[in-house]
Amino acid sequence: MPERAWHSMQMEEILREGETDLERGLSQVEAAARLEHFGPNSLVEPPRASVLKLFLAQFKDTMVLMLLAAAAFSGLIGERLDAYAILAIVALNAALGVFQEYRAEQAIAALRQMTAPTAVVLRDGVETRLPATRLVPGDILLLDAGDRVPADARLFQASQLYCDESALTGESRPAKKEAVTGLPGDCALGDRRNMVHMGSLVTRGRARAVAVATGMNTEVGHIAGLITEAESEETPLMRRFEQLGKSLIVLSLAICAAVVVMGIAHGEKLLAMVLAGISLAVAAVPEGLPAIVTITLALGVRRMAARHAITRRLPAVETLGCATVICSDKTGTLTQNVMTVREVVVGRTSYVVSGKEGEFSGGFATGGRPVADTAASPALQWTLLIATLCNNASLAEGGQGDPTEVALLAAAAKGGVRQGKTVARYPRVVEIPFESARRRMSTVHRWAEGERWEGSGGTAEVRRRAGAAGGRTGLMVLVKGAPDTIADLCTHILDDGGGIRPILPIDRSRLARQAEGMARKALRVLAMAYRPVAPAQGSLVGTEAWTADVAERDLVFAGMMGMMDPPRPEVYRAVQVCLGAGIMPVMITGDHPATAAAVAEEIGLFGQILGNGSAAGPGRAGGPGGMLLTGAELDRLDDRELARRARTVRVYARVSPGHKLRIVRALKENGHIVAMTGDGVNDAPAVKEADIGVAMGISGTDVTKEASAMVLTDDNFASIVAAVEEGRAIYDNIRKFVRYLLGCNLGEIITVAGALAAGLPLPLTPIQILWMNLVTDGLPAMALGLEKPERALVRRPPRPPDEGIFARRLGIKILGRGLLVGLPTLAAFLWAMARVPGDLPYARSVAFATLITAQLIYVFDCRSESRGPLAMGAFTNWWLTGASLLSFVMLLGAVHWRPLQPVFETVPLGPTEWLVVLVASGLGNFLVGLRRIFIYYGRERLVRIERSS
Repeated sequence: MPERAWHSMQMEEILREGETDLERGLSQVEAAARLEHFGPNSLVEPPRASVLKLFLAQFKDTMVLMLLAAAAFSGLIGERLDAYAILAIVALNAALGVFQEYRAEQAIAALRQMTAPTAVVLRDGVETRLPATRLVPGDILLLDAGDRVPADARLFQASQLYCDESALTGESRPAKKEAVTGLPGDCALGDRRNMVHMGSLVTRGRARAVAVATGMNTEVGHIAGLITEAESEETPLMRRFEQLGKSLIVLSLAICAAVVVMGIAHGEKLLAMVLAGISLAVAAVPEGLPAIVTITLALGVRRMAARHAITRRLPAVETLGCATVICSDKTGTLTQNVMTVREVVVGRTSYVVSGKEGEFSGGFATGGRPVADTAASPALQWTLLIATLCNNASLAEGGQGDPTEVALLAAAAKGGVRQGKTVARYPRVVEIPFESARRRMSTVHRWAEGERWEGSGGTAEVRRRAGAAGGRTGLMVLVKGAPDTIADLCTHILDDGGGIRPILPIDRSRLARQAEGMARKALRVLAMAYRPVAPAQGSLVGTEAWTADVAERDLVFAGMMGMMDPPRPEVYRAVQVCLGAGIMPVMITGDHPATAAAVAEEIGLFGQILGNGSAAGPGRAGGPGGMLLTGAELDRLDDRELARRARTVRVYARVSPGHKLRIVRALKENGHIVAMTGDGVNDAPAVKEADIGVAMGISGTDVTKEASAMVLTDDNFASIVAAVEEGRAIYDNIRKFVRYLLGCNLGEIITVAGALAAGLPLPLTPIQILWMNLVTDGLPAMALGLEKPERALVRRPPRPPDEGIFARRLGIKILGRGLLVGLPTLAAFLWAMARVPGDLPYARSVAFATLITAQLIYVFDCRSESRGPLAMGAFTNWWLTGASLLSFVMLLGAVHWRPLQPVFETVPLGPTEWLVVLVASGLGNFLVGLRRIFIYYGRERLVRIERSS
């Protein structure tokens, strides 16, 4: 059957187009033909690339080419062990890359597991259970509570049918389904009451439906297609290191060429100059940099896991650090996915229900004061009693049944009305189920004359205070439903003091205002009412006489209860931290606009203007300042107009999976680095399309987890803030050791190139350079990756998405420190050659020791780009202190331990030589310290001048 707006079509048209029969279904012959035509009812796998092709593709990366070049250099100079180590790093990185290529395939596989393994259909008029993969369009489906819907289908019979579509629509409560007609063609997915969708769960009721779409033509199939189509882009870190790798390779080739040309011009032999050029190239290429980046990211992953954020891709760790937008689903991410009663209104009094959401302990307060005894208000007690008895849920095992009814039971328990004791005391004899046409549910209970029932801290007499009829044993009709319909059925009202009086027009107006006020807070409002039945009517028990018309009349209005899926308590602070960090949080949900706006207002989503113009100022729910956009409105916008609106919109409501993908793309079109959080199937395409996708670990579907780069183990939005902090800290630490490694390597280049330019012999051998790059430099650089986040890190604005690795004067800092490391080393080399003429190993040993010591002093200056080593504290990073001491001990071993002296071509140094080494190596830090002192006092002087003027 071709794709159509099935929800808006008449059933006769669907049956005619599907060539099926409601009573007999399809014949086995016709079903087999359709299976051949439409294919199996399963999700199509994307084409697979061979493992060899994926493996070879990993070697296109510039950093990998740089490592291979470093391995070649190491092999040329005879250091096979170093070459093997570098090649092992290349192989490991390639294996990790191949593994990541299977993420889309795993997402499809997880989506496939969601679909129903079997289905019950009518074939030739006989109920038949068959594998869901054999289902075809036109099949008549039989659905019951607990079934997983096997295909998209249009309902033609439904009895009290509710489906959990939260993974598709974002709705936190099961959706009521009805066999209705006349829905508009542009009806949002969550409003298609006459449709059931593949992968959703029947939580209550039963139904019959005709299958209209199977496999990839279903809504879930469209999502699978979107996941396949969404492109996985490189993260900013990968792009920056790609740029750095290319720069270093160009620099290495330039150095080699310059040295060869310069040496030949001075009359040197070609082979000698080629070896010298290779030595300088080794100095220019920081062989340990990729390994240190990988290790630092891995250590960052471990720290983030301790803060409930598990990263599935190493380079994605830092991406949250430069995120400018965090798109989040509402249900279960910003909210608790637990329906909770927030307010109870009886008479003119409003009670706030306290206590932790999802738990059954708490209390009531009014006017800011706790209510010690809810039994003091008969109207409140009656409201809670009706909520408990006119209810089919249970508080067992944390709550079972419809989430709305569980919320009513929890609120009643907080008010002292316990389900078990109450249900036993007032047994139910008749139930008139909820129907959408009536918008209410009724139950009838046995009720003895003058029966007393326990409240919280006291008792209330039913007959005296609540108008129970005379006689020995009577009945009580209890009703709950939509406020307007309940009020229309009431002839009396229960006032605050427990008295019953006729309901007046002014009472009806007040009730309407109260219900409207609660609805504006995004509360789902249910009204409670009752009617005592005289004992003489006891003969009605168990007979067909108990119809809705008989029971639901002449009611006494008791009160109203408002409930919602509340925000997580820590989300408000997390949102404020995001805003303070220059990050725009955006809510994308399939829920109703009023509900979404109320939650957004409660968590402060509308409350701040960002300096980059990416958000609007404060306003009211429902679209303040153009900050709320619905799916229907989004459909009317082209991509360019959507990109313009996306600069200010904070809440997207009633959206579909395709909408979410368009929103993420529009934000990226505006230059944002987008993080997308989510838990449902509907989030998976946008999660994969975003710069970094964040899935919920507890409530998240396998689909979203497989499509994501990061998983939150506690489903806590606040953990995203911790991930942002860690991401920024990791990137800061990467800049620190890049600054350190390249500064050290530049010092080596200046030392070697300066000596060659002056016509001197090489001051360092290739093995000494490799030793410094891979070992002596590597350990302190790795320890820099463990540096704790600096204060106020999360209050910094996000880095520009196009920021290079050398931004914020990092290149100038590297150049300056390279000079302060290389020139003193060259001076020490000249001093040693003059002190012992002709002893090249002696002079090289002095240069070797000076260069390494200068680098070990320099590493402490790299701990912060804005604060000096003393301000950071000498022992706040014990890993760095230990790594530096270990590197210095290794230097002593290379110089003074006889077995290593032939390897590194070194000789022992005496006290005089070590004094020269310490003075020359400490010169750079001494000059930088003087500069910082002058800058500090210069600023203080300017401040004093400004204050005096």
